Amino acid sequence: MSNAPTYEIDPISFWQDPYPDLKRMRAEAPIAYVPQLDSTLMTRRGDVFDNEKKIEVFSSVQPDGLMTRLMGQNMMRKDGAEHQRERAAVFPTVSPKTVKTVWKAQFEHHADRILADLAPRRECDLVADFAMPVSAEALKAITGLTNMSFSEMNRVSQGMIDGCANYAGDSEIEANCHNCTASIDRHIDEMLPVVAGKPDSSMLSVQLQAGLSDEQIRANIKLTISGGQNEPRDAIVGAAWALLTHPDQLQMVWEGKVSWLAAFEEYARWISPIGMSPRRVARRYDLDGIVFEPEDRVFLMFGSANRDEAVFDHPERFDVTRDVSKSIAFGAGPHFCAGAWASRCLIAEVALPKLFAALPGLRLADAEAVEFGGWAFRGPLAVPCVWD
Repeated sequence: MSNAPTYEIDPISFWQDPYPDLKRMRAEAPIAYVPQLDSTLMTRRGDVFDNEKKIEVFSSVQPDGLMTRLMGQNMMRKDGAEHQRERAAVFPTVSPKTVKTVWKAQFEHHADRILADLAPRRECDLVADFAMPVSAEALKAITGLTNMSFSEMNRVSQGMIDGCANYAGDSEIEANCHNCTASIDRHIDEMLPVVAGKPDSSMLSVQLQAGLSDEQIRANIKLTISGGQNEPRDAIVGAAWALLTHPDQLQMVWEGKVSWLAAFEEYARWISPIGMSPRRVARRYDLDGIVFEPEDRVFLMFGSANRDEAVFDHPERFDVTRDVSKSIAFGAGPHFCAGAWASRCLIAEVALPKLFAALPGLRLADAEAVEFGGWAFRGPLAVPCVWD
């Protein structure tokens, strides 16, 4: 392992709120080995931003990594030309043009339908009743798995997220993850002949048209589900919660002084839905006296980088007027999130403005009841709300 200083964490406390430990690491041991995670963590923005691009050292190729073992070797776990080829193959699905001309109308249709059903109830959990189905319906369309229910889409996504963060090796979590990937494979089997006969803009279809192998197609669909359900869901609810707990900033959005996009991107900096990305050390490397050995595991801590005091003033504050140009919530290197345009559209152009417009007087039912969880992936667990 690396010769980085050791920093001990309590895994339960770290899952409940990683920010105190991450702040201390940035100050005392910005590159630290955490035995409970068996990994060396980079916590400062400069280190994460610079080294994410050094794929010859900090490689995404992880044959024994959790994601590869559980979901197959998707494009996120490849580097160089191999990664670029698969990324190019899926680009027609997630390009800004396709998002604008194909997916946005579908996002709006499902959001309007879900909100029309919610409005008469006068109360709901924003996680389960709004953001989860909105994100899942969007993901069904984008992946091409329109034969899957939105609740099953949420279940399989969460199962894979839990599996990929299962560094403690819990056998039940691993078994559930296998159950979830098997469900995805069954749904792919049903839809392959459909998109083969009638091609469309979905990821399943464009990969098939591009000539990717069956193994590549399945692994990339699973990757898209693992990152395309939980993160938008958590960002929709998290950003709504942040605005509800900062009414002065919500008012600025209503008055047009700042955009919904600015509110979303500040939230993604403040509480990054994707808090970490793992890397494998491909060759011996010396970084300012800290020596990384081949096969060391490194975690690039995006959630910590986005709260780096050297880059952001008062980073622990939510501030929709902040310059977030140095935020790396979507990544910083060749693995920059391919779904960024779809996420921005779904969250900032559709979900948030429609939510606040459709539910007048939207407010938290109990501010003290809102809890967050996670460090590799982080979001609110439940957000009970009421409205007039």
